[in-house]
This record gives sequence, structure tokens and C-alpha cells, in this order.
Amino acid sequence: MSTLRTTTLPTLLVMLAGLCALLTLCSLVGSIGLSPTIFLGVLPAPLEWQVWSEVRLPRLLLAVLVGSTLAAGGTAMQGLFRNPLADPTLLGQASGAGLAVSIWIVLFNGRFAGFELYGQFFAGFIGALLVTLVIFHIGHGYQGRESTITLLLAGLVINTLTGALGGILTYLASEEQLRQLSLWGMGSLSSAEWSTLGVACLVLPLALWVLARCAADLDLFQLGEVSAHAAGLDSERLKNRVVLASSLGVGLCVALTGIIGFIGLLIPHCLRLYFGPGHRLLIPASMLCGAILLLLADTLARSLTSPAEIPVGLVTSVIGGPYFLWLLLGRKAREF
Repeated sequence: MSTLRTTTLPTLLVMLAGLCALLTLCSLVGSIGLSPTIFLGVLPAPLEWQVWSEVRLPRLLLAVLVGSTLAAGGTAMQGLFRNPLADPTLLGQASGAGLAVSIWIVLFNGRFAGFELYGQFFAGFIGALLVTLVIFHIGHGYQGRESTITLLLAGLVINTLTGALGGILTYLASEEQLRQLSLWGMGSLSSAEWSTLGVACLVLPLALWVLARCAADLDLFQLGEVSAHAAGLDSERLKNRVVLASSLGVGLCVALTGIIGFIGLLIPHCLRLYFGPGHRLLIPASMLCGAILLLLADTLARSLTSPAEIPVGLVTSVIGGPYFLWLLLGRKAREF
């Protein structure tokens, strides 16, 4: 254990330094290239300063928070379900939040002036929470391969149902609401501004803190509920904390940025190969890598087709989809 800590702590520090360097670099890249002299105390042109301070900086900081939350939420959910395929996207948590936000946009948006953003957040939280509770109830009592199949089928059913209900809402939506739903459903950070970042800074660090505090208990929980209870773990309290924190985080992320998939699946799998299954190291590493991945994906999304912009949710899906396929093929090969 001491050797593991001495090798991973410097790695975490390197990842943190890399995140800071990447954050600096990405703030200069885009349809309008900015000069590095902004960071050297040289007074930039008014347009450059406005682009950096009002557009790039809140967007990149929101990407850091959202990427960290999605990755940490996926890691904690996998630990809670003791299943490597437990992911907010695959299990329907993100689509449940998305459906709730769609209901808010089509039926209630505009009726509560000044509370649109908070209404979206509350709707996203409720949607993610309800889906998580349903999935947890369905998966309870299954073990091993049956648990994996059951969770995947349940997630497939929930994603199908939410997709169908979302289609009905799309049919009922006005032209403006239809465009808003379409762009929001593909996942994007383009609407980031200081007001939305302020909401994210109030809620997402709280969810991350709760998930990080659950790390040691999640390690103990891997022994099984009976063994963990014998060791003094309050399993129900752990479940409630992880479910509420992940639903709070994922719900707000979906409300602010739309559905950005595969980060909660891709990051934990890659990091387990290096850090091992211990959540006390895996969760903080997932936060850093989730932020790095979303920063890179968003920079690609707004740079590849500049001045147009690709929804970042499509970029993460292009990255995560082949990885998930490779994961399933690898599992099939190991069974034979």
C-alpha cells in the first residue's frame, strides 16, 4: 500500500499540473486565436480580453466541473453496483435527467421568469434520482453476469422509454423549443456564462466532496454487503449518499450542458488499469481525467469546424462508443 501511494501521489500531481497547463492552452484556441501575452501581464486588445474573460474562461471552467462530476459519478456508481458497466449514460440516469429537463422546457419554461435555470436544475436532479432508484431496485439481488445483463437491459429500456417520451415532447414543442431541445440534447458547453458557472460552483463541488468522502466505504463495500456490515459499514447510508450525490451532480450537468455521454464509463475503466480498484485513489484521479477529457473534447468541438461548432456530446460519443464496443468484445473473448 505504501508503494502504491508513493507512486500514485506524484502521478496525481502531474495530472493536476497537466490539467492546469491544458486549461491555459485551451483558453487560447478557438475560432479567434488569442495571444499568450494575456498571461504575461501585457494588456491585450479589448476584443481579445472580452473573448477570453467572458466566453472562454467560464466555458472551460464549466468543462472542468462537468467532466470531473461525470467521471466521479460513474466511478462511484460502478463501485456501488459492483459492476464495471454502471454508467450514468448506459443506465439511463442521464436520459432520465434529460427527459425531465425536456418536460420543463416544453411545459413550464417561460412561466417562471428568472427561475428558468433553477427549474432546469431541479428537473434534472429529480429525473436522475428517479432513474437511479429504479435501476438500483431492479439490480438488487442479482450477482455476477446476471447483474451485468439485467442492468444493461434495464438501462436500454429506460433509454428507449425516455427517448419515446422525448419524441412526443419534440412533436408538441414550438419552433423555438424544438431548436433548443435539439441543440441541448446533443450536449454542448456553448451556453456557458458566469451565471451558469456560479450555479455549478455552488452544487457540483458539494457532490464531488460527498463522493470523495465515500471512497473508503466503497472500498469496504466491494467485500459484499454482509461482510461490509460485519466490518461496521452502514450500507444503507452509503447507498443514500452515493445515489443522492451522483443524481445531484449528473442532474445539474445535464441541465446545464445537455447529455454528454461515456465519460463516466471511459475514465474509470482506463484508470483502473493503472491505479487499481481502490476508490481513495480512483475517485480523485477520475475527477482530474474527466476534466482533461472534456476539455480536450470541447476544444476539438469548437476548433475542427471553426467558426461552426460540433456539439461536444457527439465528440465524446465518437470517442467512447468504439471503446465500449472494444470492452464488450474483450469480455466475450475472455468468456471463450
